Amino acid sequence: MKKVLIVEDEVSFCVMLKTWFEKNHWEADSAFSAGEAMTRIKANAYPVILSDLRLPDNDGISLLQWIKQTSPQSEVLIMTHYADVQTAVAAIKLGAFDYLEKPVNPDVLQQKLAEVLRKQTKNTKSAVSEHKIPYIVGHSAASKKLDEYIHLVAPTAMSVLITGESGTGKEYAARCIHENSPRHAAPFVALDCGAITKELGASELFGHVKGAFTSAIDNKTGVFEYADGGTLFLDEIGNLSSGVQMQLLRALQERIIKPVGSNREIAVDVRVVAATNENLWTAIADGKFRRDLFHRINEFSMHMPPLRERGEDLFLFARVFLAHANRDLSRQVIDFNEKAKAVMAAYSWPGNLRELKNVVKRAVLLCASDYIGSSELPNELTIAAVPPFEIIPLKRPDERELILDTLARNSYNKSKTAKALGIDRKTLYNKMEKYGIR
Repeated sequence: MKKVLIVEDEVSFCVMLKTWFEKNHWEADSAFSAGEAMTRIKANAYPVILSDLRLPDNDGISLLQWIKQTSPQSEVLIMTHYADVQTAVAAIKLGAFDYLEKPVNPDVLQQKLAEVLRKQTKNTKSAVSEHKIPYIVGHSAASKKLDEYIHLVAPTAMSVLITGESGTGKEYAARCIHENSPRHAAPFVALDCGAITKELGASELFGHVKGAFTSAIDNKTGVFEYADGGTLFLDEIGNLSSGVQMQLLRALQERIIKPVGSNREIAVDVRVVAATNENLWTAIADGKFRRDLFHRINEFSMHMPPLRERGEDLFLFARVFLAHANRDLSRQVIDFNEKAKAVMAAYSWPGNLRELKNVVKRAVLLCASDYIGSSELPNELTIAAVPPFEIIPLKRPDERELILDTLARNSYNKSKTAKALGIDRKTLYNKMEKYGIR
């Protein structure tokens, strides 16, 4: 449901507007003062805010300026009497979407809301096309197999379990499944189960009603409702508590959810794609994950290969990230030089695609020429490119400089430095003391 906040101190008029919105399939909250409105806006995201120009504790202009700083994605419609139209026009110059004269004409309100939603839909599509990095099909055998699986399962209604290390692109694969499915025109909603507390798991999934628990100051819509008709991506599903796992199993089997604290059952039509970087079989053996839920979400499974196993794809991904970093940072870096490529190829990329993306963006920011060199890459990459057990004989009279240089190349790790020099730690400590190296 679309969500709106009504800021109006005249109670009867506020109730009338709230009723009208709810009849027109909006989720409407109300506030009777600027202070109350600020509290609600801090706690919720409102695509639309309908605010009176005159409020008991502040004026609508000040509230508008605060909204545009705090919640710039919200569109504000100002309500005003005829005598204040000039002020309302000034409000538009300060960022209000439009104004409505009181008494509000329902047809005019409907028209303004339609204009707001058209603008937001256009902005959303524009933001997605400009900023979204597309799913990249690699050339390696592992990448081709993964792409084959995605297009095989996408047209079906099967639940999918995606496994793989952190940062391998599990959400990208889930989006690709959604976009190639019959549900592609409906919502794709993602929830990181690892980022929610056990106490709020059921609320995030199924929603809650006001007063259901201490911090439930208002009704909340869960991700199942938001994803109705589309795809729900549950990342790190193994983090859900056993109680929430049982509720999730019921929702998947019966296609019915019940918000926390409510007796109302809501029918939903959702395809679930789940992901995990842990071994769920081990979690099942340890009693931390339900076997029946595992079989329900694992109608089809696929594994995201780590970046170190995708060979030739490394620089395919790196160049895509380079292009996006150039756009985001207004740079024109052409490529990586040969030394940088050698360093990148020698690294194991434990953070996978997420780490690669961050490394490339940082390198683009630091790069002062057309090509990224090894000096723009983080220390952990360049250190990894140096053979850790390389034996370097100590020769006088440059022994002190050699020790200093080797310490620097090994990030002042004395164990690695001693190995690189072909001596033990005690000998290294004695030489450092001899040459006054601290």
